[in-house]
Amino acid sequence: MTASTELPYGAADSIRAARPGGASTAPVRVQLGHPAGVTRLADYRHGDSMPTPLPRPNLSDREVEVLLAWLAAESKEEAAGVLFISASTVSTHLARIRAKYNAVGRPAPTKTHLFARALQDGYTSLDRW
Repeated sequence: MTASTELPYGAADSIRAARPGGASTAPVRVQLGHPAGVTRLADYRHGDSMPTPLPRPNLSDREVEVLLAWLAAESKEEAAGVLFISASTVSTHLARIRAKYNAVGRPAPTKTHLFARALQDGYTSLDRW
């Protein structure tokens, strides 16, 4: 029995790369089963079709700023304080962000889903966290 046959797709590579000083470029399978923005060409045999890129919503700079502040915060109120806006404004931005993800067929109903989407779409990286 090997770790690669027992773990989800890419998990063994991710675990090996997570050693101190190691940087991970292995694909990561998130909760919804989509590969996170990174696909290795070596994973495809000659004649296989390449996966189509995930549709990316057009988030404004401010929406990205609010999203990242909220992901880093314990609450909407904390994110609001960092950004000098109200918690209801944070909620409004998050509702618009979720609507944009829904519109491209990639729902993000929870904070975990939004974090995964931010990683997939290059708005943040694991190095930041």
